[in-house]
Amino acid sequence: MSQTDTAVIRIHPADNVVIARRQLVSGTRLEGEGVTVVGLVPPGHKVAVRAIAAGEPVRRYNQIIGVARQDIAPGQHVHTQNLEFSDFERDYAVGQDARPTDYVTAPALFDGIVRADGRVATRNYIGILTSVNCSATVARAIADHFRRDIRPEALASCPNVDGVVALTHGAGCATGSDGEPLRVLRRTLGGYARHPNFGGLMVVGLGCETNQIGGLMEQERLRESGMLHTFNIQDTGGTRKTVARGIELVERMLDQANRVERQAVPASHLTVGLQCGGSDGYSGISANPALGAAVDLLVRHGGTAILSETPEIYGGEHLLTRRAETPAVADKLLARVRWWEDYCARNDAEMDNNPSAGNKAGGLTTILEKSLGAIAKSGTTNLTDVYEYAEPVHTRGLVFMDTPGYDPVSATGQVAGGANLICFTTGRGSAYGCAPAPSLKLSTNTALWQRQSDDIDINCGEVVDGAQSVAQMGERIFQLMLQTASGRRTRSEGHGYGQNEFVPWQLGAVM
Repeated sequence: MSQTDTAVIRIHPADNVVIARRQLVSGTRLEGEGVTVVGLVPPGHKVAVRAIAAGEPVRRYNQIIGVARQDIAPGQHVHTQNLEFSDFERDYAVGQDARPTDYVTAPALFDGIVRADGRVATRNYIGILTSVNCSATVARAIADHFRRDIRPEALASCPNVDGVVALTHGAGCATGSDGEPLRVLRRTLGGYARHPNFGGLMVVGLGCETNQIGGLMEQERLRESGMLHTFNIQDTGGTRKTVARGIELVERMLDQANRVERQAVPASHLTVGLQCGGSDGYSGISANPALGAAVDLLVRHGGTAILSETPEIYGGEHLLTRRAETPAVADKLLARVRWWEDYCARNDAEMDNNPSAGNKAGGLTTILEKSLGAIAKSGTTNLTDVYEYAEPVHTRGLVFMDTPGYDPVSATGQVAGGANLICFTTGRGSAYGCAPAPSLKLSTNTALWQRQSDDIDINCGEVVDGAQSVAQMGERIFQLMLQTASGRRTRSEGHGYGQNEFVPWQLGAVM
């Protein structure tokens, strides 16, 4: 990335567009590019720096982001009015850019919670899961009894417990009693039930739902214990009795859950889910590549990063296959992309339905452009494996998990797979938090940071401002990862985000 003019950012010498650093008015001379702006160009949007004929590819990051729908003159604003999506042949070049990982000799440490079975937690919650939407109110009533903001006395004697959270959802019934939709829901719930960030857990059902608790326990090989309880409203005797039983069980678990101490553990125990939401034209310039630099550091220290949101790597998947460690890994990734193409066709949708209105207002025009910026979160290390939604992640390094682009659904799958920290970049100001895994928010531009710093943990807009390099910002993010994993509270934790953001992927027909 070069900055030949203070008004714009050039990402690659071969690009035929540059990115406005600030709002540009007609007549502004871009001296480094030798062109004069024609019309108004909002910050984060693209400006043509050479003539682009109708049908000719438009290039950003030295990659195709679409084609000109009409002739574009130098200095013109390039956006939805003159740029459109067009598919193209990818050169997958499997493994061409894969390189041996340069592991550090002395991995970084963070203060984690080591469970009896050796798993490492970054937080210590008691969780309440529901088998079906019908038990959501009961689950929330149990959790509300222990809310520190309204009943601080409930957890006053348990300073090592981060809270009691109810993770409810809108599924669990009106679906087939077997098949993929139910299996995926149970896999998601099972992943949360096993998550090390839960020191204790209960599953609450109604009793007559399709997603029977017994079936969930059997599929996920879960067993009841003093720290894992299950029960149904119908068997317990109704709402009041079930809430009372839940409160009693939480109180029994609190003493043991509180008997934890943090200790220094290597960064190899850190698994970070990578997310971006409310992206803008700066996402692929500042926060995403800076997060990618942090991912490279994390992998060198033995940790794991999960890239996801399959619809938001579409058109850029060839950049990941080039880094695949084996042809089998590349094949698994491409199989998930093909599944999405078929899925969209069956539902009368198109992959280019993404970007959203907010993305476009921020300067992104096509899914190709959005995907290229999103992939920057993954850094430069090898792609070591590909997982389906909510599958347990066992491979170290950079992996990919197939998820929708919708942030809460995607992050839910990552946490079910084992992510104990989320890093979430945003250019428009997405409000998001996660439980039981803390979520760091990274702004792509300083204007957002100044406007919404109450929700943002670190301002990557300093890269756009020229105050920090991508590498320097990556180091800061990596250090903040370690601090957060050690117990430092995030902005979203301070606001109480996390319970409503549990959204399992609901596949198939609802009967």
